[in-house]
Amino acid sequence: MATILHYYRPSPPASASLLSSLNASLPSCSLSSLRREVCFNISVTREPTGEEMRRLKWLISETFCAAETTATPALAAGPGVPLVEFGPRLTFCTAFSSNAVEICRQCGVECVDRFEQSRRYLLVPKGGGAVGKDDLAAFKRAVHDRMTEMEYGKPIASFDAGVAPEPVRVVPIMSGGRAALERINDEKGLGFDDWDLDYYTELFREKLKRDPTDVECFDMGQSNSEHSRHWFFGGKMVIDGEEKEDTLFRMVKDTLKASNPNSVIAFHDNSSAIRGYDNVNMMKSSDPANPSPMKIEPTTLHPILTAETHNFPCGVAPFPGAETGTGGRLRDVQATGRGAHSVAGVSSYCVGNLNIPGYELPWEDKSFEYPGNLASPLEIEVEASNGASDYGNKYGEPVVNGFTRSFGQRLPDGERFEWVK
Repeated sequence: MATILHYYRPSPPASASLLSSLNASLPSCSLSSLRREVCFNISVTREPTGEEMRRLKWLISETFCAAETTATPALAAGPGVPLVEFGPRLTFCTAFSSNAVEICRQCGVECVDRFEQSRRYLLVPKGGGAVGKDDLAAFKRAVHDRMTEMEYGKPIASFDAGVAPEPVRVVPIMSGGRAALERINDEKGLGFDDWDLDYYTELFREKLKRDPTDVECFDMGQSNSEHSRHWFFGGKMVIDGEEKEDTLFRMVKDTLKASNPNSVIAFHDNSSAIRGYDNVNMMKSSDPANPSPMKIEPTTLHPILTAETHNFPCGVAPFPGAETGTGGRLRDVQATGRGAHSVAGVSSYCVGNLNIPGYELPWEDKSFEYPGNLASPLEIEVEASNGASDYGNKYGEPVVNGFTRSFGQRLPDGERFEWVK
């Protein structure tokens, strides 16, 4: 059975500007300081050897913080001085953990099977006062992502969330018709509109002649999401009972027929490419399959371009949503043709009223309420930008340097608190 090891490392206290911004969101008290530390929660399948422990501590201390990295927390709650801790939800393994576990194994620490990072905060109020219940609730809302993170009431003893999977159940469309599909749509929030409900009811009742499972309904809901509905553009178009000859995607492809012949790749592979230049001197490996010296060799280079939309992921969880968006663009570029090279990436955001505290703009509507289950425009601008930078800056780095970057990512350095409401 896996055991959780805990190691703690202090982080710098909140800056004056950050503290001022954070205090503006608290309803009844002000903080004189916000002390912070990071906790490494390491699941091991057996007792690590002495050498494994030495290597593990060297890794998490990032070589320069050995004295400050200990198995005992530096922060402790007191009367009116609460301590809160937030980390990833236990029900899924984060990308941080996947990277950390692999790096530990590459370094000879093979007993680690999960490795998550959490953040601990000690709230110290001004004038010897106390942090009230409403103040604490406002603080918690400001410092964690409700979709991907949770509060740890005490140091976690296991990554087992104690959640048993629900049994697969059948949705009785054959006997209940569309109403049966409507019920699970409302119950599980699948996002089917009237067209989807009619289409899937007919699909199962008239063509497949069977009932779907709730798992199939979830899969169809994902396939119909804003982020995944690319298949829709290849479907038949029937307008006023008449089937059209072209699909939406074929209509888009038809533009190639009237364009110049400069397109090298269009509407296939991972990216589009236009004709470039021949005999460009480029440094290349003399043997790409093995360690080898580099050589300068003339080659043909074609400029390529790809795009990625992450509207809903960034709206729900801005940081990881933007991370995967950046990752998708870089991955697609790198995988184009027989191998390409990423040169630059651009992330852009179009949002509503920012309502930056202390920076009022006449055209912003402060009375407008955004959905409570989505991030605010300001959160999207800050956190999505941080997420895109986080993935982009680590892309293609050596493993050891990537480890150092990964273990330092999203430390409580203040960026998550800026401009909270």
